[in-house]
Amino acid sequence: MTASPATTNDADLPAPVLPDAFAAWFASRGWQARPHQLALAEAGLAGRSALLIAPTGGGKTLAGFLPSLIDLAERGPRKPGQVKKLHTLYISPLKALAVDVARNLEMPIAEMGLDIRVETRTGDTPQNRRQRQRRDPPDVLMTTPEQLALLLSYADSDTFFSGLKAVVLDELHALAPSKRGDQLALCLAQLRRFAPGLRLTGLSATVENPDRLRRYLVPQDGTEEALAELVIGAGGTLPDVSILDSAERIPWSGHSARHAMQEVYDAVCANRLVLIFVNTRSQAEFVFQSLWHLNEDTLPIALHHGSLATEQRRKVEAAMAAGELRAVVCTSTLDLGIDWGDVDLVVNIGAPKGASRLLQRIGRANHRLDDPSRALLVPSNRFEVLECEAAREAALTGTQDGDIDRPGALDVLAQHILGIACAAPFDADTLYRDVISAAPYRELPRDTFDRAVEFVATGGYALKAYDRFARLRKTPEGLWRLAHPSIAQRFRMNVGTIVEAPMLKVKLVRKGGRASRGGRYLGEIEEYFIEQLAPGDTFMFAGHILRFEGIHEQEALASKTKDDTPAIPAYYGGKFPLSTYLAERVREMLSDPKHWSALPGQVSEWLTIQQWRSVLPKPGELLVEIFPRADKFYMVMYPFEGRLAHQTLGMLLTRRLERFGARPMGFVASEYALAVWCLRDPGLMAERGLFTFGDLFDEDMLGDDLEAWLAESYLLKRTFRNCAVIAGLIERKFPGHEKSGRQVTFSSDLIYDVLREHEPDHLLMQATWADASAGLLDLKRLAALLARVKNRIVVKRLDRVSPLAVPVMLEIGKEQVAGEANEALLAEASEQLIDEAMRLI
Repeated sequence: MTASPATTNDADLPAPVLPDAFAAWFASRGWQARPHQLALAEAGLAGRSALLIAPTGGGKTLAGFLPSLIDLAERGPRKPGQVKKLHTLYISPLKALAVDVARNLEMPIAEMGLDIRVETRTGDTPQNRRQRQRRDPPDVLMTTPEQLALLLSYADSDTFFSGLKAVVLDELHALAPSKRGDQLALCLAQLRRFAPGLRLTGLSATVENPDRLRRYLVPQDGTEEALAELVIGAGGTLPDVSILDSAERIPWSGHSARHAMQEVYDAVCANRLVLIFVNTRSQAEFVFQSLWHLNEDTLPIALHHGSLATEQRRKVEAAMAAGELRAVVCTSTLDLGIDWGDVDLVVNIGAPKGASRLLQRIGRANHRLDDPSRALLVPSNRFEVLECEAAREAALTGTQDGDIDRPGALDVLAQHILGIACAAPFDADTLYRDVISAAPYRELPRDTFDRAVEFVATGGYALKAYDRFARLRKTPEGLWRLAHPSIAQRFRMNVGTIVEAPMLKVKLVRKGGRASRGGRYLGEIEEYFIEQLAPGDTFMFAGHILRFEGIHEQEALASKTKDDTPAIPAYYGGKFPLSTYLAERVREMLSDPKHWSALPGQVSEWLTIQQWRSVLPKPGELLVEIFPRADKFYMVMYPFEGRLAHQTLGMLLTRRLERFGARPMGFVASEYALAVWCLRDPGLMAERGLFTFGDLFDEDMLGDDLEAWLAESYLLKRTFRNCAVIAGLIERKFPGHEKSGRQVTFSSDLIYDVLREHEPDHLLMQATWADASAGLLDLKRLAALLARVKNRIVVKRLDRVSPLAVPVMLEIGKEQVAGEANEALLAEASEQLIDEAMRLI
């Protein structure tokens, strides 16, 4: 089925008549169905797939379910003995969102007296309920992409889904451009085979390119692009976004926003309910603890992030819904769609790193379309003031970040192939047609698909001699089937595309305590963090100060204690890259003094002195400053392309500088700048003709230099590990036990070395390179930077550090003064550096 590519706006929408029961329900609530809700109901009841783009508070979720509720209401009660079939599947990117939407959907069902059963199925759903749902499915099932992949791996999946009429995909803009989106697209293709008349409804906030999501919702046939119908809801009131102009000195570097905690607490006191968003889990722990130290009024303030125990997260969500909290410190776990209607203010600690992310977070406040949502941005450092101002402008104009149209991931394809085989033997030709009907894989070559099947079957050429990698066999009829039934069990234990860092459960025990049956679980913490602690060390987790007691099996034992300087767990996940759009806006603001009047006085003074002492780069230029300090020569540049691209650039520049004889000693990268330090003066060397800066920053560094560096780098090994886990080559969980992080790393490193030597073009090596170039290395962005600044490099030789260089230079200071050094020493070094940069003589 190819849906019409029509576009419908609120202004020109028809007004179809709702069934009497539904019209009466809207009237009883004092509401009137919005035009986009009626349009989506009309499209759904006609069997057409559609994408709804509407702002928060516009009733997207109810619109998505209206056609299903109307269809189910007209069906009436099931007759005795009638086989129960699942009617509508709702897919959410978050477990909490699935639970919340189920709760909200039950209200109109109950008030209209409809005979419709709604249930959730997430990773937190008890096993006995999951089994019962497969025998006795509800009318509407709320679930996640991982649970859908799991359901499709069972032998009865064709029967279970054969009556499916509709799929509602919530927050589609957050799912589609990721590996979870790839997995979901493949699962949807399989659902269409079981239920050919299936219609899909996508719900999304405003996106930069709607056609990518429209394409995702309908099967592709490889000839012309098929697009779902597009319905656009009326825009809401512009948000009220302000940036904290702190009375304290704005830090030059760092991300804690420690200086602003009193002002954040004051904002909590002045509102009924505040959501405080941070970008990482470690930052969430710090901010929560800081607010509790200030909480003389004993306000109910809670913490919510993905590593906390399920019970604690659910408790916080229930308390929010009941209006029992004044503030919640949270990460992206509450970014999406959860309907907290009474949130008065959203506070974002640090810069949001993306315009779309900020709009998403602002949307958590108010949820009333005709009232402005209020947000307060709290910059953590001086560069973040600029980024926050750029993000505020984007929010007021509704500007979105552009996203990359990437091909479907090959490791996800391998996992899907194995999942299909777990349900039943498959024909490769049929499965290939299904796979290329999914938008992310529409251009997948047949030979790549065949290599993926071969990999799942044998492990590939270099690994086929090892029996443990043999997972599929061919039947005499030419079908592919599982090599052994136990493979299906292991697949179901490891399904999914989210590869968390190895975790340990944190168990609360008495001081000096040992493992016991008692003790409460607080959540999970990354294994590598715990490995750095000795018994007696303190750390902050789940809002408590804890004393580390030791490790027992997969548990980190800890007791409650008091300590003013606990360590804060750091997590590999959760660090967002600076979006291309915001980076471009920051470059423009930096170069134009007309923008500085909106900035705090201390920030505009910083930029003014930089302009007097050195120069401020124009948007298309790359400023390179070179100055001596402490027997070394520092080369600081300001690409504003994000930490990942800067780290790759730093690695490549140090290789080139070594070759030119500058004797580089190291580098450090931030979101905005990159500093390299050498024993010889690169500026003087260039003046003497030993090299040119054009040669140093030539685009050819992404060729041989990059390959040579990657050959000796651990980065590809780390990426390969994640791909191998997703593809099922390495399994973390087994019946009765789980591999530790070290065991997984050891296994993946051995396989990586074998493939690199004997089969460098292996499917997983391709997947690894694709992930690394887009993620860890950010090569596309780095290539765009090098092309942009070609012949536009501005070199400024200085006698001392410039004001603009101070933030990245302080990052070097942190590296050097870490460990045993105390805060006073670090602060003293920082003050000296700042004084040197800002001194006018």
